[in-house]
Amino acid sequence: MTEHTHDHDDDSACAVAHGAVAPPRPATGPATPATEPAATPTTGPAATPTTGAARAAGERTLVAVFASPVAGYLLRYGADVGFRGLLLEPDEARAAGAAALGFPLLAAVPDDLDDSVDLVVTDHHRPQLGVMLRDALATKARWIGIMGNPHHAGPHVEMLAELGVPAEEIARVHRPIGLNIGSRTPPEIAISTLAGLLADRNGRPGGFEF
Repeated sequence: MTEHTHDHDDDSACAVAHGAVAPPRPATGPATPATEPAATPTTGPAATPTTGAARAAGERTLVAVFASPVAGYLLRYGADVGFRGLLLEPDEARAAGAAALGFPLLAAVPDDLDDSVDLVVTDHHRPQLGVMLRDALATKARWIGIMGNPHHAGPHVEMLAELGVPAEEIARVHRPIGLNIGSRTPPEIAISTLAGLLADRNGRPGGFEF
């Protein structure tokens, strides 16, 4: 995947992405809350939070780590393009609040994640970040990435090193992620991320060259 993401140099954009402030409202009407799906996903989530064991042939799975405004849009849009969505949230209170999204909830990284899985960490400020990534790297997940500012070292690097994860494994974590489309709001960041995942899966550059 191309090494670009939304512009995190703008502190206000980062605050919007992580839900600290509300995104600007469009002129045509109020913004859709990130914690409530605007419509039922067209390829609805699995009935149970199982992973590789129950995977159908050719199925693609998208695991969004941490209940954030971006995660809600990411899972909804992912369902529309054929991903089976799972939300990983270790905090019980946050998980309860995200239940309305309608996607299976996980409290920890399953050890049976396979090469059908793309895992995206949607909040780089959470204290559980290192453990989540360490456990994800121990699986066979196809792709693992974390959102963040490309101009600064990611906090996950130090966290993983302290947990004893080798440097070559830490390097497997993609950061930044998504296509550089200037995304700033949670829906835009979700679109950027999904476009990048699709480009990577299809072996395409993800730009304007064909």
